[in-house]
Amino acid sequence: MALSDLAAGLELTETQEEHGVATVDTTDAGLEERLAPVAGELPCGSVAAATVLERYAEGLSVGAAARAADVAPVTAAKTLHLLGESVSPLGPTGRKVIRDWIAGDLSRTEALELTRVGETEFALATYVETHDPLEEACAAVEGVLAADRLPAASPLADATGNTTDSP
Repeated sequence: MALSDLAAGLELTETQEEHGVATVDTTDAGLEERLAPVAGELPCGSVAAATVLERYAEGLSVGAAARAADVAPVTAAKTLHLLGESVSPLGPTGRKVIRDWIAGDLSRTEALELTRVGETEFALATYVETHDPLEEACAAVEGVLAADRLPAASPLADATGNTTDSP
């Protein structure tokens, strides 16, 4: 095969075609519809979960999103956790303390003292450590939550009743 055979059919143009970036839009259904298959695994129904997620993604705190959905703030925080959002009121050391308590290596009193959080925060942290996000739910809401939209203040403050920074 000669070079002329390889070049046969090629033509030179003055401009290049603009193809753009390929996109895939899997959001034909609304959030409520996308969450319906996992509604039984969420602490609230798909309608409330969709409302919590939408309001939280708009920049509202967990508590404000919960009020918009007419659910308890801790329920909203649990829902967001199951949808893949990081809502633990504890840092890595505090989460390790919770895991040690769950394993029976610490008493609850010791764990509460070491984490230096209130009862509500302790309960939420325990929930986070004992429940993995739901893969199907995370896939259903992929792209709704953006890391750069979080408010400067702790979005959990009004959900846990803690208005100060926690460790």
